[in-house]
Amino acid sequence: MAALGNDSARKVSSQRKLRFGMIGGGQGAFIGGVHRIAAIMDGQAELVAGAFSSTPEKSKASGRELFVDAARAYGTYQEMAEAEAQRPAHERLDFIAIVTPNHQHFPPAKLFLEKGFNVVCDKPVTLNVKEARALKRVVEKSGKVFALTHNYTGNVMVKQARELVRKGKLGKIRKVVAEYPQGWLSSAIEQSGSKQADWRTDPKRTGAAGCMGDIGTHAENLVTYISGLRISELCADLTTFVPGRQVDDDGNVLLRFEGGAKGVLHASQISAGDENNANIRIWGTKASLEWYQEHPNELIVKYPDQPRQIWRRGNDYVQVPGHFTRVPFGHPEGYLEAFGNIYQEVFRAVRAEVAGKKIPKNVDYPTIDDGLEGMQFVEAVVKSSAKGARWVKMPTA
Repeated sequence: MAALGNDSARKVSSQRKLRFGMIGGGQGAFIGGVHRIAAIMDGQAELVAGAFSSTPEKSKASGRELFVDAARAYGTYQEMAEAEAQRPAHERLDFIAIVTPNHQHFPPAKLFLEKGFNVVCDKPVTLNVKEARALKRVVEKSGKVFALTHNYTGNVMVKQARELVRKGKLGKIRKVVAEYPQGWLSSAIEQSGSKQADWRTDPKRTGAAGCMGDIGTHAENLVTYISGLRISELCADLTTFVPGRQVDDDGNVLLRFEGGAKGVLHASQISAGDENNANIRIWGTKASLEWYQEHPNELIVKYPDQPRQIWRRGNDYVQVPGHFTRVPFGHPEGYLEAFGNIYQEVFRAVRAEVAGKKIPKNVDYPTIDDGLEGMQFVEAVVKSSAKGARWVKMPTA
């Protein structure tokens, strides 16, 4: 097939599946599989290339398992970037998904953006604030789509919670409590061969914070997404309960928000018996709400002068656009569908970019700004705890 010119390729972009490549996510990985399911959930994209492991042989083996053309299963992401940038327009990748441990987010993101590719990156955005600021400059200079998969914001009832806040149904927000307790790191499983625990407890790969960087950032993102509030100051106490562990596995943070609201954020990976109990509660002058990740189809809304209400996904009274809901009410949607909603919004932006159009302003996915804010939160938490749980200001840029 003869190569199409860039203009011709763009004209047919809305009539075909988006082509994507993946960095990481090979044999033994968890989050790579989640991203692949989410990306293909609505039939809009297909995986055609990847550097799936830091080990070339394992990367190529993973490519075979995923039915990727052997010529496009690369030994390194650098090799992939060079080769894919040279492909003709009708074969060119529309975006890259980065699903590596934290220390391998910034280098490939920077490289592929500079090569002209749109990028989807797993959270947290980088290893530290310095990298996040540098990446923001690269994103802005490139003009490409950059999306961060804080997947809980893709949940329909999280979006509904934000709508209630935006429309003033809760009144002025006074207090926010966000929690994310897990128990899977209650013992030193990183010493017994657990791949997922190994890199998450290694500061060289996970960053200065363990639990707070891994799931505390999810809680922080939920707070800012739903409430619209921005943290001005925080006071944090991080603890490492498991002997020999090099990063925190539990943390408690007091929050002060711009405008006077107060908050509490708790994240833990040593809460024995808890699975993924991320939740958020918000109190306003008129009403309050609660959302629990393990019961994602329900939003609890409470008033001082009437019985509490339970809003359920899929009903006509839910004010979230219908494309975020895939099946009728009564059929549960959750973790994977929330990821799929992030990708669905990313695809709207990528299709516009590929077609040479402006990226729509109303796309709803976490951006590089959310990623930078998350890294500033982690840095402030670590700084506060190191100072004996003193109040520290949250950076504004």
